[in-house]
Amino acid sequence: MKVFVGTEKRLFELGSEETLLESPVALARDPNGWWAISDGHRICTSPDGHTWTEATSIKGLRARCIVPQNGGALVGTSEAHIVRVEGSKSERVKSVDGISTRDDWYTPWGGPADVRSMSVGPDGACYANVHVGGILRSDDGTKWQATPLDIDSDVHQVLAHASTPGLVYAATAIGLATSEDGGGTWEFTNDGMHAAYCRAVAIAGDTLLVSASKSHTGKHSALYRRPSKGGTFTRVTRGVPEWFSDNVDTFCLDAIGDDAVLGTTDGRVFVSDDAGSTWTEALTDAGSVTCVALA
Repeated sequence: MKVFVGTEKRLFELGSEETLLESPVALARDPNGWWAISDGHRICTSPDGHTWTEATSIKGLRARCIVPQNGGALVGTSEAHIVRVEGSKSERVKSVDGISTRDDWYTPWGGPADVRSMSVGPDGACYANVHVGGILRSDDGTKWQATPLDIDSDVHQVLAHASTPGLVYAATAIGLATSEDGGGTWEFTNDGMHAAYCRAVAIAGDTLLVSASKSHTGKHSALYRRPSKGGTFTRVTRGVPEWFSDNVDTFCLDAIGDDAVLGTTDGRVFVSDDAGSTWTEALTDAGSVTCVALA
């Protein structure tokens, strides 16, 4: 298992001091390698996570998230736009500008909403989380429409199940939202959690991992796990702090198979090889972690 860690200053592989990329914002695995956002504007690719090349740069907007799609990538940006990247070319996806609910999107601080996270399911369906603006869906990454998820549920991450078409999870401010029909309907739960404010979600084998706290301030933040197809959440306590000092944020929780990694704003990195049941602290004082990824 290789663990890539991004902080506010640099991307590196756990166990190495080599800086691989400056100021990473988000990472995404591709069947042929990796995609990343650097410095909020640069879209970079790598065959192995170590050697990076700038593919293109997003002009006039901040790139917030990225997901591989059909040989290229979709980039979610500030002001709630989606940009399609193919090779060195980038083009804004115009259908997102005409979403029926767009005039209702907002942020608590009064600025324009952003696209915060994106995911693609095994059937090719694409999902984008607008913060704050619900979840959008597209069958091909070109024509987008809003799903009926309540905008005020305040979604922080959307994640499509890698092997079950139509199964989608969302970490929201009022619990975990689940759709089994590609975003057509949603159900919420926080059964077993001490609080409902969720920031990150990952799938480790047959297990769902979700972070939760009492609010955006991250007070009493904890990690939970449960079977991915349903059940009650159980708090994870073995190998991690009783309470995290801040929210375990979007992009700071990742899993492949039974392996998982978690990064914190106070610079700690934890790893697990049993689907998040037990954890080991692998790094301290890394700097504020912005993203983690497994290979």
